[in-house]
Amino acid sequence: MPIRITGMNSGLDTESIITQLVSAQSAKKESFSKAQTKLSWKQEAWKSMNSKVYSLYSGTLSNMRFSATYKQKKTTVSDSSIASVTADSDAVDGVQSLKVKQLAKSGYLTGAKLGDNVTSSSTLGDLMGRHDDGDYSFKVGDETITADANTKVKDIIAQLKEKGVNASFDETNKRIFVSAKSTGEDNDFRLIAGNENAMSALDGLGLLTEESDPNAVKNADGSYSASADFKAQMAGREIGFSDDKVTGKATRIYGQNAKIELNGAEFESSTNKFSINGLTITAQKASDQEVTLSTADDYDGIYDTIKKFLKEYNEIIHEFDKKYSADSAKGYEPLTSDEKYAMSDKEVEDWENKIKDSLFRKDSELGEFRDALTTAMGSGIKVGDETLYLADFGISTLSYFEVDAENRHVLHIDGDKDDDKTSANTDKLKAMLNKDPEKVIDFFQNLSAKLYDTITEKTKGNSLRSTYKIYNDKQMADEYKKYTTKIADEEKKLTALEDKWYKKFGAMETALAKLSSKTSAIQGLLGM
Repeated sequence: MPIRITGMNSGLDTESIITQLVSAQSAKKESFSKAQTKLSWKQEAWKSMNSKVYSLYSGTLSNMRFSATYKQKKTTVSDSSIASVTADSDAVDGVQSLKVKQLAKSGYLTGAKLGDNVTSSSTLGDLMGRHDDGDYSFKVGDETITADANTKVKDIIAQLKEKGVNASFDETNKRIFVSAKSTGEDNDFRLIAGNENAMSALDGLGLLTEESDPNAVKNADGSYSASADFKAQMAGREIGFSDDKVTGKATRIYGQNAKIELNGAEFESSTNKFSINGLTITAQKASDQEVTLSTADDYDGIYDTIKKFLKEYNEIIHEFDKKYSADSAKGYEPLTSDEKYAMSDKEVEDWENKIKDSLFRKDSELGEFRDALTTAMGSGIKVGDETLYLADFGISTLSYFEVDAENRHVLHIDGDKDDDKTSANTDKLKAMLNKDPEKVIDFFQNLSAKLYDTITEKTKGNSLRSTYKIYNDKQMADEYKKYTTKIADEEKKLTALEDKWYKKFGAMETALAKLSSKTSAIQGLLGM
């Protein structure tokens, strides 16, 4: 690149002159840059629309092709404070009796209150009042909690957590809390003292209970009875056992399973949830009261499934119509950096949104795909000896004069309480679901299959588009690359043209400098 000399001798604004001289070439480069920018905006818009179509296609629409989607059951409970119930498609219709005998619980141990000066950094020796070199390890289940007189409370807590139980030390209340991580008898825990030292450790921590005896007998209610040897070892300690499982220092709640009776048969679970013959029963409250469970076909559920499908479809069709019928942005082009600099951020945003909103105005590719969807949805479906249409179920678009262009293909359900346009109409869909649910199911199952097949056909891969794309993504990606090449080529041409003119103006400035020097020399000789 030649040295670019400014108009020091000529007094000319060289930069401005050359900018004007190369303006045609610069405009050509800018036109390619703006076209590429608009293309990138269009690619992003297509990706967004494609994502919504594919979500409908692979989700709700795909499911609605199968009869299992419409086999919905609903179970009501006479007292929902006692239990909640959901039913799957295999649940048996009818009325059943249920009694919740007990809820599942987690094992929980509330430690005795320790001294007022105890902190998480206090040592086991401080709590026991002895600082010898003995081994004060104890067990949680089969796992050993290693401890000596110098082991800190926080280290005991950390080990308990590592061994599979919840544990914490409450600095305010000066108590250690230990609990099982899950409900149920089999998920409960035991803190076991294997010898006198371990008993002293648990006693110092406020965690010694009757069940700490490794030879304790487990009672039917989940509590433990200590052995004679264990009781003898505890002679003189301030620990007393009682029927409510409270010692002189700690309170223990044992883990228990949930128990229910369904139609007189007893079931047991480690959680409050039961899966029985197509029902999922969640026990909420133990009670002597017997409640009834009533299971039947859920026509409201089928209605909601159809409504959900139409809502997703309408969102797509509305967006297609909105983009297709958008206002023209004639005269608007992407802004250059200099143009953006001269505008506020809000002005730039409004300008660019005006262009983005108009990208698909009367777009043939978009219009063709939209028409394919609306044609499929408007098709007649053979059900038995009848050919039925959406309108036969009270589902249709509004009249031409009731809606604007961007809502022209949106479908409305008569009697839909969420639709202020048609909520006052008679609800044909619900009436037909109650009268002849199989006809409704057959129609929507086949209509969904037709729309699914239409989208499958329209999104087949080819040389211009990838599979499951509603637009020519390959073609657009290729166009974007070509613009990149064209912009780079024009940039080179622009640089070369600028260099050419700077070289010429540089030569002129050099000549003027020499002329000025000679003139000054002559004037000097003449004494001027």
